Amino acid sequence: MSSTEELRHTALDALHRVLGATMTDFAGWDMPLRYGSERDEHNAVRTKAGLFDLSHMGEITVTGPQAGALLNFALVGDLAAVGVGRARYTMICGADGGILDDLIVYRLADTEFMVVANASNAQVVLDALVERSAGFDAEVRDDRDAYALIAVQGPESPGILASLSPRVSTSLDPGGAPIADLDGLKYYAGLPGTVAGVPALIARTGYTGEDGFELFVKPEHAVELWQALTKAGEGVGLVPCGLSCRDTLRLEAGMPLYGHELSTALTPFDAGLGRVVKFGKEGDFVGREALAAAALRAQEQPPRVLVGLVAEGRRVPRAGYAVVAAGAVIGEVTSGAPSPTLGKPIAMAYVDAVHAAPGTPGVGVDIRGAHEPYEVVALPFYKRRK
Repeated sequence: MSSTEELRHTALDALHRVLGATMTDFAGWDMPLRYGSERDEHNAVRTKAGLFDLSHMGEITVTGPQAGALLNFALVGDLAAVGVGRARYTMICGADGGILDDLIVYRLADTEFMVVANASNAQVVLDALVERSAGFDAEVRDDRDAYALIAVQGPESPGILASLSPRVSTSLDPGGAPIADLDGLKYYAGLPGTVAGVPALIARTGYTGEDGFELFVKPEHAVELWQALTKAGEGVGLVPCGLSCRDTLRLEAGMPLYGHELSTALTPFDAGLGRVVKFGKEGDFVGREALAAAALRAQEQPPRVLVGLVAEGRRVPRAGYAVVAAGAVIGEVTSGAPSPTLGKPIAMAYVDAVHAAPGTPGVGVDIRGAHEPYEVVALPFYKRRK
């Protein structure tokens, strides 16, 4: 953003400052980076629970008789096949197959979907959906200002939320739409309900590798809900968490971050995520021809593979550092950080397929001219116990 543009503030901004958060510019938003120790925040999510303000994410509502058909044309997934109350991870690509963003799409009703884009790409996604909606009986609406988004992540999160949510005895509200029953809310589902008396879309998704919930509420209810969640979590170790530990949590869980593991220079097949492209769905979609060629290319000549790297020493690799073997560059680090859970520096990197097998010997990272030894491992680095 230019120096003349002002940072945007979430509905929880004043509360973050009262809590002593270190704030940072993220995609034009003034967001909490950490409240105290990012390691303590990270470990709280792994062992207890963490509370995140994610109100910078971009919500886009798509409604109308052909909403599903529009999304099938605009995105690479089969969104028309998603059941009401369920969610799907997908991507939006350019005509050349390059990834514009990775998305979560919630089906809220037969003719209503909510697309959640990354903050840095929200305008790009909105513009693309509006452009691609031509000819469809569907409306694309920018709802970024209509929601605050609060996430509760960690093994204690179901209990915290259950203490604030009324148990429901039916799966339908009086109008016939599904409503959230926490006991039955599956992973990658999202349904309307109430939390601490606040109306919310309750989604069981996340970006930490832990069980957890994301709560979409009106901005005017955000402070009330945050305070209720904080109080409910006092006895089980819930702490406020910033974006810094969110990044190390997703890195340990092997989850891609746009601008690092994903970009317009890569197709889903280059990123090892070709499974999200549904060629079998009805009708054409943007990028189909280019993606079909990318799929064939990946079969004939495997692209670089996204792998995990674990340091033998203490030096931390960063995005852009070269991965080397036998004096030659064989790949590039996309994300790197100290891992609080493993107690060692870790990284994700794209490497030549011949060097991608776990345990491949002789692999290192060029850190300021020194080739530091690293072990190649399968992703994710961390997987929670079910």
